[in-house]
Amino acid sequence: MPMSKRLHNLPVTRRVPPCIPRVRLLPLALMLAGLFAAAPTLSAAGQAPSLMLAKVYQPGALLPDYWVSEKYDGVRGYWDGKELLTRGGEHIAAPAWFTAGWPQTPMEGELWAGRGQFAKAVSTVRQQTPTEDVWRGMRFMVFDLPGETGTFTQRLTVLNSQVGQINQAWVQAVAQIKVANHQALQGMMAATVQQGGEGLMLHRGASFYKAQRNDDLLKFKPFEDAEARVVAHVPGKGKYAGKTGALLVEMPAMDGGPARRFKLGTGLSDAQRDNPPPVGTVVTYRFRGVNDGGTPRFASFMRVREDQL
Repeated sequence: MPMSKRLHNLPVTRRVPPCIPRVRLLPLALMLAGLFAAAPTLSAAGQAPSLMLAKVYQPGALLPDYWVSEKYDGVRGYWDGKELLTRGGEHIAAPAWFTAGWPQTPMEGELWAGRGQFAKAVSTVRQQTPTEDVWRGMRFMVFDLPGETGTFTQRLTVLNSQVGQINQAWVQAVAQIKVANHQALQGMMAATVQQGGEGLMLHRGASFYKAQRNDDLLKFKPFEDAEARVVAHVPGKGKYAGKTGALLVEMPAMDGGPARRFKLGTGLSDAQRDNPPPVGTVVTYRFRGVNDGGTPRFASFMRVREDQL
């Protein structure tokens, strides 16, 4: 059977499947004005949930120890037992029917509108007054139960049972499969990307839920991505004169090293050059490796981080 069909037919967990005259920081008042001008926005953030974070997959990992699933390109959602939140702790105004009957135990998943529909997912999640018809096209793809104390493999059993009891078409357990080696993983990646998917996630079966970034959770994508904070807007030249030519962004300090800044211009749309992400915004960019100075090579703007919209 072709890989594209197997990815959709395998059962869950059963071994399957924005012109500024010069580079400068915006005044606080202008920055705030830009932030409040974006509407609609999410409700004010409360305390952000403590979530497990992924590292980047590197060949050499003991793949038989991991469950593998598609990496859904949506908005990470956290159900705390009472309300639906973004990873930054903002309340998501989903329709009452969307979360009706959900358990009082935490669930973690992706609010997903389908492959290639990230912008639609973000727009939907940002609504303060939910649009019923739009939300009917959303799914909550559940991939973990943070409140369970067992290993990931054990949590999967509970997860599947819980999703089955919810019995709602828009709540789905993410299919998890086992792969034997790196070649098989690459084949699964190729098939997933060909079908419009973003990449894969690998979760160590013997791992317990820990709100930290480690090798228990890995992401495998055709390119690397990371986050940086906008610190200034660089004026454009030539065809971009009168617009923003690039964002000056700062990478967070890591492993005892200094924070580094670089220009991020590739990937910005004309609309974003007319109205760039405000200073202070966290953006996601993709890249391929790093230079000797530690800055990313071939960096390209992807989007504003979803929980800052």
